[in-house]
This record gives sequence, structure tokens and C-alpha cells, in this order.
Amino acid sequence: MSVPLAFRKMTIYDVDSVYKIEKESFTLAWTKEAFEQEMLKNEFAYYVLAETAEGVIGYCGMWLVMDEAHITNIAISPQQRGNKFGEALMKEAMHQARAQGAKLMTLEARVSNIAALNLYKKLGFQNGGIRKGYYTDNQEDAIVMWVNFDE
Repeated sequence: MSVPLAFRKMTIYDVDSVYKIEKESFTLAWTKEAFEQEMLKNEFAYYVLAETAEGVIGYCGMWLVMDEAHITNIAISPQQRGNKFGEALMKEAMHQARAQGAKLMTLEARVSNIAALNLYKKLGFQNGGIRKGYYTDNQEDAIVMWVNFDE
């Protein structure tokens, strides 16, 4: 990573930047209103942003409920992929979750998303099962993964 990368907590003023990356990244993109609701109404939502000098290049959303962090979404701008920014962002999200009291982190990933699955395994996540037909765009299964921070 030769480009300086900084992290910060997302605010309502970041919704447009995050929504742009969301639309570029997913066939089942969240709506702009969904991100607004996360910022304004969801007391469990915690989003970490990755920034370079050009602005926001990635985000990781999670819900912090009791001692568990559930990753809701994570994406790096398509133009910035391949620079290890996703790994750095995920490590920061894990750090923030622990700092907020989480003992466990969980997520779902498409069974076809080999790059993401490999990254999560590298970071200590284990397979926890399959959610059949989880993705409504093509009925693809999701692999549920988790990591216990105390192990």
C-alpha cells in the first residue's frame, strides 16, 4: 500500500460517497435511504470508512449488538481494488468492533466470492454454515463465517 490510507467513523454527510461505491460494487445495492436510516435511526449501526487524499474509497458497515458484531456490508471502490485496501479496512473494522466490546464477529459472503472468502479466512474467520438462496438476485447461497476475538 503506497497510497496513504486513513480510517474514520461514517457520518450522515458521507452517505453520497458510500452510496456511489455501493452502486458500483453490488447488483443488489442498498438504497441511499437505507444508508441514511443506518446513520440516523439504527443505534446498532457502526460504519468505518477508508479514505485517501481523493476521498472515501471504501466502507465497512456492522451492527454492534451486545458482544457481537455483524458485518452488514463492505466494499472498496472498483478503481481502488487490488491494493490491499479491503484487507486494511477489514482489519480496522475488526479493531473497532473489539474496541466497542465485541467478542465475536460474523458475516455472510457469496459462495462464488473466492477473493472475499480467502481474505476472511486469512483474517481468522471460520465457516459456520450455509444460508441457502440467501442472495435474491440469483438465489446464490451464502457462507456464514465468524471469528471469536478471544481465541
